[in-house]
Parts: sequence; structure tokens; C-alpha cells
Amino acid sequence: MRNQPAGLYIHIPFCFSRCPYCGFYSQTDLDLIPSFVSALKQEMSMIAPFPPAFDTLYLGGGTPSLLEPDVIAEIIEASYRRFPLTTKAEITIEANPGTVTPVYLKEIIAVGINRISIGIQSFEDRTLRFLGRMHSAAEAIASIRDAREAGFENIGIDLMYGLPGQSAKDWITELKTAVSRHPEHIACYMLTFEPRTLFDEWKNKGKIKAAEDETVSLLFETTIDFLEKSGYNYYEISNFAKTGHYESRHNRKYWSHAPYIGLGPSAHSFMEPVRSWNHSSLKKYLKDVRKGRRPVAGNETLTDNALILEATYLGLRTAKGISINDINQRFGMDFGARFAPILKALSKEGVISLTPERCVLTRKGRLFCDGIAARLAG
Repeated sequence: MRNQPAGLYIHIPFCFSRCPYCGFYSQTDLDLIPSFVSALKQEMSMIAPFPPAFDTLYLGGGTPSLLEPDVIAEIIEASYRRFPLTTKAEITIEANPGTVTPVYLKEIIAVGINRISIGIQSFEDRTLRFLGRMHSAAEAIASIRDAREAGFENIGIDLMYGLPGQSAKDWITELKTAVSRHPEHIACYMLTFEPRTLFDEWKNKGKIKAAEDETVSLLFETTIDFLEKSGYNYYEISNFAKTGHYESRHNRKYWSHAPYIGLGPSAHSFMEPVRSWNHSSLKKYLKDVRKGRRPVAGNETLTDNALILEATYLGLRTAKGISINDINQRFGMDFGARFAPILKALSKEGVISLTPERCVLTRKGRLFCDGIAARLAG
């Protein structure tokens, strides 16, 4: 597990407008794209040392599909020059419906993109307006069709649930539409109220209300039941993929504590035991790079105890759970002995399945992943 290849993440910090629920860093001055790309290439030259091999490149955002194909080609070429990317690397771009055309999609395939993650969020126009999305339901469906016709063989889509007033029937309608478009990967994210977002402000003022816990549980169970019956394998709390090599190779690195390097404003890097993060400000990012400084806002060196607890939490998020042998070898510990009292209690409650080889959340336990991790940490 420790010898697996690293991942490279590049944060593209541009959007036409900011969605009211989104907590990721972005800004709307597209005239700054050339300055950003120049700084990005400079930042690449400042990164050392790095792992011997990278097998994923992920362009996230923001809205990476706002970049022209020639700019995307420039970034990919610079990445290959600077980092030892494997010949069969998974190269993903996040895209929003309404920002892509059939011609655009063919052109980004031609420059090296081989996986696309489309931010659908909903197939209902009313919901899209509530979420502040700029695309329509028709454009959402068209983007999937156009990606397939352009030649993409690995298409992922993102959906959001747990919206105010959303019923299980409403959500099943969304899932039916998603499955009918045959994407290889479906990510279903519960609406969260991120600090300093407009939705969080509205919730605090009583303008919108978070879904009740009972509703959240029902929608979560509905998601798993429907997608598994439709041929999608649950492999992480929010992620489902068709059988084959369709799980997000890049995202798996975050859940397995693999090394990864993040470039661009707000991007995070992890080279055990150090985690670092860049400025969540394009202005500060550009200023540092222009002065020949890495645009790092902060870093932390994780203790063994912190790494153990983080590895436990991340492992529990996945369908495979925690490999007890791996964690014992990695940290020179006895997982079963260290957590014996709490593991016994969790097993009795029916929220984990414990064998000598693995510790896995049960169907019931998936609903309480964060709480279970907190109990282990306590």
C-alpha cells in the first residue's frame, strides 16, 4: 500500500459564478487565466522531491472546462515534463454542463483527457435553479450524450441529494434519469452547509432548513439500494461505479493515504507524514510564485497517532474497510488490541463487521461513519 504511485491534483480556480452551496475556492475574473497558467508552470518547477511515479492527473475546480483545449494541452504537457506520469495515467477533468460542446469534448480527448466528471447535480430545472446552477436539465443530459459521442469511455457524474423538501420519490426520479444515461461512475453527495457559503448564511437566518436525520437516512439507503440493483458497485460512502476499472483511481489515493501533490490555489498535498496547503487566494498565490516562493499557506506534520486515526477513518469510508494487517504493519501496532473495547461495543451494536483480516462498516454503520470514527478517536 505504501509503494503505490502518487496522484497529481491541479486546482483550476475559475467559475462563471459561485454556487451558493459550494465551499471550494474559486473566483470569476477569467482574464486572469493566462497569469494563472504561467504561475502554475512555475509552481511545478518548485516541487521537489516527489514520488518515483504518478498514475493520475486530476484537473478540479472551480470549473476546469472553462479552459480552452490548447490551455489544457499546455497544462498536461507541462505536467508530463515535470512529473513522472505513467503512460496509462488516469487523466480526469471536471466539467459543467453548458460549458462543453461536442467539438470541445473531442478536442480535450485529443490532448490527453481520458476521464470526465460532469457536475450534473440534478436533472430537474427547479432544483438546478435552487442550487444556483447555470445549466438546464436538457443541457445536463446533452453533456453526457455528447461526452459519449465524442469518445469518452469513462464518464462520471455528480448528483446532490438531501435538499430541502426532497422526498425519496423525488430522489429516485433523479437516480432513474442518471442510470438511463449509462455513466460508468456516479457520485452522490449529501448537501452540506459549508461555512461562509450563501446556503450556510440562509440556514442560519432560517431561510432554508437542513433535511431531518430520518430523511437523510432514508435517502442514503435509497441511493445504495437503487444503484446496486442498477449495476453500480458501492465502493465509498458517496461513490458508485460499474464493474471494471471505473472506480476513481485518483480519489482512491485520498482514502488510502497514498501520496499526492496539489498545485494551484487552495490545493492540498500529502507526503507522509506532512500535509501542506496552498493559499486560498489567487492574488496571494500569484504574488508568491512571482517572487520565486512556493505558494504554501501552511503545513502540519502528523504524529503516528494522528496518522493511525486518519487512516482508520478513511478506511472505514470505503466498502473494503480497514485492512488490519496493513495498518498493523504500517504502524507497528496491534489494531485489535489497541481498540478492543470500542471494537467490541461497535460489533455488538451491529455497526461494524470485524474479522481477523478486516474491519468494515455494516450497512447500518455506513449511516454513522463520522460518529464511529469519532468514537475510535476518543
